[in-house]
Amino acid sequence: VQLQASGGGLVQAGGSLRLSCAASGYTFSGYAVGWFRQTSGKEREFVAGFNRGGSSTYYADSVKGRFTISRVSAKNTVNLQMNSLRPEDTAVYYCAASRTIIQSQLGIPSSYNYWGQGTQVTVSS
Repeated sequence: VQLQASGGGLVQAGGSLRLSCAASGYTFSGYAVGWFRQTSGKEREFVAGFNRGGSSTYYADSVKGRFTISRVSAKNTVNLQMNSLRPEDTAVYYCAASRTIIQSQLGIPSSYNYWGQGTQVTVSS
């Protein structure tokens, strides 16, 4: 089971980026999927996620209304569309997945079994 995160880059404040998390070796069906971000010296922070059934999405308050998580089943990919980016969104973004997680655990990094390698997002002011 491997996850590959991509799509990061440098963008000006107010711009957009779309991150992708591709799974190999399995499908996302039955897995909860989360996006997290981390800056130097800080703990990994939950950004957005799907529950295991894929029926519900969850967002950190700081990104609500700006970020959208979506699943592209045909491509076995989960995307994170990030609009109206701010300098404080600058971080390394990681995707993660788990088959055993429950809803209350979605925001807890240690609840996830599988992690992608991270992709850098830098938002300039």
